[in-house]
Amino acid sequence: MKVGKLPNEVLEKIIFSSISHKRNEVLTRAGIGKDCAVLDFGENVCVVSTDPITGTTQDIGKLAVHISCNDVASNGAEPVGLLMTILAPSGSTEEDIKRIMEDANEVASELNVEIIGGHTEVTDAVNRIIVSTTVLGMQSKKNMLNPENVKVGDKIIITKTIGIEGTAIIANELEEKLKALIPQQLIDEGKSLIEDISVVTEGKVCGHIGVPYMHDITEGGVFGAVWETGAATKKGVKIQIDAIPLKESTKGICDVLNINPYKLISSGSLILVSPTEKVSKIQKELQEKGIESSVIGEITEKDILVEIDGELKEIESPDSDELYKVL
Repeated sequence: MKVGKLPNEVLEKIIFSSISHKRNEVLTRAGIGKDCAVLDFGENVCVVSTDPITGTTQDIGKLAVHISCNDVASNGAEPVGLLMTILAPSGSTEEDIKRIMEDANEVASELNVEIIGGHTEVTDAVNRIIVSTTVLGMQSKKNMLNPENVKVGDKIIITKTIGIEGTAIIANELEEKLKALIPQQLIDEGKSLIEDISVVTEGKVCGHIGVPYMHDITEGGVFGAVWETGAATKKGVKIQIDAIPLKESTKGICDVLNINPYKLISSGSLILVSPTEKVSKIQKELQEKGIESSVIGEITEKDILVEIDGELKEIESPDSDELYKVL
């Protein structure tokens, strides 16, 4: 199998098909395009998500907190507690672990999330440090997202720009190689994107306004997120490639490395579906928080399509992320 998250068809075939036991307390179960599970706790629900950091060793403590908190926020919930598992290869030092924890604690404090436990181990089962986090969030049951409420004609919005996480990782990991290929200014801009990797603020804003669907743009990039939006809502999606915001650093790095920015891991950007009448309110409130947003398309009856130079092309199920082609 290819490096990266399992393809959706494989997930359906050997992961989801193997889950047979169900409990009534589980309101949202595992599935394509679903960032979180949701558990019934009376008037409130517990929103849970888990993710490992495997694509980089830079800023791994920060990324580990942000990525899982993003998933919970993408469900409109407030992240509350975080469990962290650190698997370190033999030869790791106390300083390595200390740096990860200091970085994780810094981000957790910024997001008002408590690190409530986890597991730390040195093992020869890994050849570099792996950090996995599970975040628990809280949400009123009446504010739960429901993809079944998505309607044809609803607008597709994304926040910030695409390729945020992938650009930051590549700019940090491959800086020496990139110096011979693009201006230092673009490398520095790319590295700085790590500061934009949280979607907690936009998740709270859109969750408060009320939208039927949100999804953090992770592996597979914006094309992958658009495909998963269609799968989760059981509708079609049509987007315009010219409407998708792209930083010069992302474009420059992807061009010289011959990778597709629209298929590059993009944590830090949120995709959401909104009724037309709420679009202006969402964009206004996001702007007041300093967050740019763009309408890139709409929900349709069927097919997942992107318009490029006036021609409609099918968006296929996401494959291995572009990040793994260069790292």
